[in-house]
Amino acid sequence: MSSKAYIKGDRRDFSKEGLLESQVPLSPYPLFTKWINLAVKSNIIDANALTLCTVSECITPQSRVVLLRNLSEDGFVFYTNYHSAKGKAIAFNPSVSLNFFWPEIDRQVRVEGIAEKVSEQTSSNYFSSRPRKSQLGALVSNQSDVIVSRTILEEKMMLLTKEYEGKDIPKPKHWGGYLVKPSKVEFWLGRPSRLHDRILYTKQSEQWQIERLSP
Repeated sequence: MSSKAYIKGDRRDFSKEGLLESQVPLSPYPLFTKWINLAVKSNIIDANALTLCTVSECITPQSRVVLLRNLSEDGFVFYTNYHSAKGKAIAFNPSVSLNFFWPEIDRQVRVEGIAEKVSEQTSSNYFSSRPRKSQLGALVSNQSDVIVSRTILEEKMMLLTKEYEGKDIPKPKHWGGYLVKPSKVEFWLGRPSRLHDRILYTKQSEQWQIERLSP
């Protein structure tokens, strides 16, 4: 039996709104904030979702979707299990890329940078703000490890739920945040006739160089 899939999709034209060098801020952060806020206001599901790309010890590129949890002039923050595949990859090579894609508003942002762990206090503060079930989930799962069946997770969840009933749930030492300090941030805006706008910010010492890329 054939397993071929017909993947073409309907072609569509894009926004007439433009992105000009003369109109963008000197730093990428205000523009990113404007775009992600627009994504949220447009009721895009998981507007803070991003594709995180790393390189493993086998020099294999790996990608997965995580959620942006904080943004500042220092960079982009997400949280995970440090013993997971992504955590091991970052320990091997902290150079990562992030990709945000909001097709509903014809926008995409690509980030290249270095990931480093946030402080233990920052991770603890965020962990304390999570729903209890999410906190318990961080204790239950040895993320990326092979398991025999889902039953193992469900049984462990039941045991830990009883153990911590009425108690604060401690943050696992192997769980916390990463701050991605960008060296490059590219903003892509879909335009008619595939003549898309691409504005690239490149960190030069303490300043950002702004350039236009061909679509």
